[in-house]
Parts: sequence; C-alpha cells; structure tokens
Amino acid sequence: MASAALLQQAKNEEWSDEQVVDRVLAGDTALYELLMRRHNQRLYRVARAILRDDAEAEDVMQDTYVRAYQNLGRFEGRAKFSTWLTRIAVHEALARCQKRSRFQSLDDSNSQYGDVMNAVTSSDRSPEQKSYDMELSGVLEKAVLSLPDDYRTVFVLRDVEGMSTEETAQSLNLTQENVKVRLHRAHAKLRKELYAAVGATAAHCFQFHAVRCDRVVKGVFNTLGWT
Repeated sequence: MASAALLQQAKNEEWSDEQVVDRVLAGDTALYELLMRRHNQRLYRVARAILRDDAEAEDVMQDTYVRAYQNLGRFEGRAKFSTWLTRIAVHEALARCQKRSRFQSLDDSNSQYGDVMNAVTSSDRSPEQKSYDMELSGVLEKAVLSLPDDYRTVFVLRDVEGMSTEETAQSLNLTQENVKVRLHRAHAKLRKELYAAVGATAAHCFQFHAVRCDRVVKGVFNTLGWT
C-alpha cells in the first residue's frame, strides 16, 4: 500500500487520473483515495441530480467507487477516467431509481434542499446582498430539481459540472445531438432571468462538503477491506 508521502507526491506533481490508475493497478492501492477525492463532488452532483436524495447519492458514490476499483483493470483509456467513472455512477443511480417502490415529491420535505446549493457570495457584498444571494440560490435549486429527470441530469453534467457535450453523451449513453436538445429544453424550462443571474457561477452553487467527502472515502475503504 502506498505511503502518505506517495499521496502527497501525486498531489504535488499533479499526476493525471490515468497515471494514478496505473500506479493503483501496480499495487499502490492507497492512491485510489486521491481519485475519490478528485471526483467526489462530480459524482455527488450527478447522483443527487438523478435521485434527489442526499443519503442515496452517497450510497451511489460508494457503490460506484467499489465497482470501479473492482473493474479498474478493464479501464482501457478510450475515454477519460472521469467520464468512465461518471458513467458508472449514472448507471448505479438509474438502477436505484428503477428499484424504488415509490417516488418522492419535491414537496415531501424541505430538508432535501438542505445544503446542495449554497449562496454564491463574496466578502465585499453587503448583508442584504448576501441574503438575496441565498434566496436566489434556493430558488435556483428548486428550479433545477423540478426539471424532468432527463433534462436535469444533462443540465448538471453540462452547466454545473462543466463536462463537454461529448463527455456528457458518453456518460449518459446518448448521442451528442440528444444532449444538445435536452440541454436546450432544460434552459427553456428554467426562468431566463434566473439562469442569466447565476450563469457562470452555477458550479459554485453545488457544494460537496469535506465531512461528506471523508465519509464516502471511509465507506469505500471499509468495503474494500483497507481499514
């Protein structure tokens, strides 16, 4: 198992995902933590967009990392590792949706909006402006989560996560044209003025907190017997 020093070296030298994968396959399994911490936020956003449930999103993340590790030798590098990993997460989340015996309404509980979207604020904004930012963020979250499932997932991957059309298409097993159509329709369903107001800062609205990140990493380690 790799040492803490090797983890730090990987971070300092900014090894690519593919370089880290090669080292993990060569026996430096502790480096897998680096991959998890790099991609935790993306997987959380994707799973949360599909499932609209924090706890289930974390479960999907853990299942995704375990499955990815178990199949790491099959990663051929034809797509980015992040795209390959995202596709596993999407499949895991969709499988959970299919198994559900009932579906939650967006009105079931205010708690599901919890901390997924936080206000985008800066230190030079007044308390009144920060309060407005927080309200705007909450409205945006509700608007995004109320999108039809197909549109919401594409919106999160493209506009929140910043994936390319090609990467999104690969992750969702869609044509690039379908991705473009769904994204266009998602935009049309969101209030134009709201989207314009948040726009380029949308990625900062979806936060993945350190506590959740640590919990997911620990859960994967427990499952793989690395503790």
